[in-house]
This record gives sequence, C-alpha cells and structure tokens, in this order.
Amino acid sequence: MPEPAKGLRERKRLETHRALATTAVRLVAERGLDQVTVEDISAAAGVSPRTFFNYFPSKEDAVVIAHADNAERSQRIIEKFLATPEEVSAPRAFVDALKEDFAHVDENREEWLGRMKAIHDNPTLHSRAVAMNHDTVAPTIEAIARRTGLDPKADLYPTLLLSTLGGAVNAALRHWYQHDGRVSALELLDDAVELLLAGLPEPGGRAR
Repeated sequence: MPEPAKGLRERKRLETHRALATTAVRLVAERGLDQVTVEDISAAAGVSPRTFFNYFPSKEDAVVIAHADNAERSQRIIEKFLATPEEVSAPRAFVDALKEDFAHVDENREEWLGRMKAIHDNPTLHSRAVAMNHDTVAPTIEAIARRTGLDPKADLYPTLLLSTLGGAVNAALRHWYQHDGRVSALELLDDAVELLLAGLPEPGGRAR
C-alpha cells in the first residue's frame, strides 16, 4: 500500500521533526543524555527552543521518537498486515508488513546506532521507548484477532503472537547493535522469525 502524498506544510513538519530527532540522537551519543539540553539540540538543528517544544515535550522524546508520524506508520503496518493474502501465515504477514519501516534502520545506520546506544545507556529512555508503543498494542492485537478469526478476549493467540514477534524484533535489533550495524537488520529479523516458525530448535538439533 503506497504512502499517501503529503502537502508542503506536512512535509516541512516531518522534516523539522527528523532534523531535531537526528540532532538529539547525535548529541546524546557524543556527550551523554545528562550533558545535552533542549537549547543545545535546538541550536544545533537551527531552530528555537520554542519550536523544539512544538514537536517534543522533552529531550528524551526527541531521542526516542524517530518520526513525527509514528501513529500513522503503525496504522499503515496494521493495514498492510490485514491486506496480505490469506494464504500467508499471520506471523509472516505481520513481519512482511513491518519490513518497510524496519528497513529504515539499515538505511540510517549511524542514527540508529546512536539511538540504541542512548537507550542502552539510559534506563529512562528505555522506559520511554516502551511507553511510546503502548497505544499501538490493543489495535494490533485486534487486527491479529480479525485476521485469524479469533476472539482477542477469549483466545491467547493474538496477544501471544504480538509479544513473540515483538521479541523477535528486539532480538534482531539487539544483535544488529552488538555487531555495530554491519549486518542487515532486515535479514536478522527474517532469521529470527524463521527460527520462531520452526519452533525455535536448539542449535545442533539437540532435543530435551
């Protein structure tokens, strides 16, 4: 599903958000979170602190939230997932729907290495990253339930699938970060999902 065309004002909004986000990540990666202020980020991005606060409530949010249209991106992932042909399994359909956004990690390696370093070094940023995705959980579970024909309140599968695939995403990103972004994040995600779909066999085929 193609991304809808954006007007000039909307494009400017997204560009300013991206400039502030990438600047915040760079400065925090260089100096540490406690050594960077909103004024530092604003000056480096060429805007006023007042403009900064039009986009972010805090410097922590500027580090964590990569895109101004985060909610819209989440909705597009759900729409792609629901539009995938029925013969594709729900886990594979969900991962395929994620891929366009996940490719942003590979395409913006230095930014994401800096963001993940900042989150790794600052527990408050980790908590903010988790909270940022809170509002997408219920709609995604509902979408999985709709595609699989299950009742999200009566059946465990929709919630379990989201949690499991979320774990695969986190594992792929962590492995990518540990290897300094020199391996493909998309390929790592595919590998993680293939292992899950195979029943997470132990390396070497050992059985318990």
